[in-house]
Formats: sequence, structure tokens, C-alpha cells
Amino acid sequence: MKLIVPLLLLFILAGCQKTKPASDEVSQSETVSETLPILTPSMEKLGRVAMVNESARFVVLSFPIGKVAAPGQQLNVYRNEMKIGELRVTGPQRENNTVADIVAGNPNVNDEVRGD
Repeated sequence: MKLIVPLLLLFILAGCQKTKPASDEVSQSETVSETLPILTPSMEKLGRVAMVNESARFVVLSFPIGKVAAPGQQLNVYRNEMKIGELRVTGPQRENNTVADIVAGNPNVNDEVRGD
């Protein structure tokens, strides 16, 4: 009987000890970030529209040195951070300029071009 009472107290204390399951410890901010995708647009300015030929549906693009897009590359055109068109680089390329066909939209001179 003397051994049973201390064992009962030990079991009672062990059962009352607070344990937190790993799934309950997730904060609300972690839960929100797991369920909602985070969309971060690319702000890298790859190039600019230097000239537009609307009748032939092509543009001449100007890029920083060493960043010229490769032939066949798909590019998006942005005006005021809004996507307004799509291009496909066709060439020819001369120094930091190249030619691209207009796939969609109506790009204007000085619109930004990105490869996202």
C-alpha cells in the first residue's frame, strides 16, 4: 500500500504535465503563409523598347551591356508596372540591340521589357 500511493502521485503528476503537440504550436502567421501563395513580381528591368514598327509587328529592343536577350526568348512588356504585351526575340542582334516580334499587345517606345 505504501508503494501504491507514491506511484499514483507520480502518474497523476506526469499526466497533468502540459505538453504541446507540434501541430498546435504553429502560429497564425505561419498558418497564413502556408495557405496563401506569395506573389512577388520581378522588378529586374531587362531592357526597353527602342523602336516600334506597328505595321510589320516588330520592335527593336535596347538592353544593358551583357544582358541582351537570346533569339527565341519570350519576353513580357510592361508599362507603369502593368503587363501590356508579349514579345519573341527573333534577331538580328547588333551590339546591345536586338529585334523581337510582337506576339500580343501594343508596346510603345520606352516600355520596359522583362524575361519573367
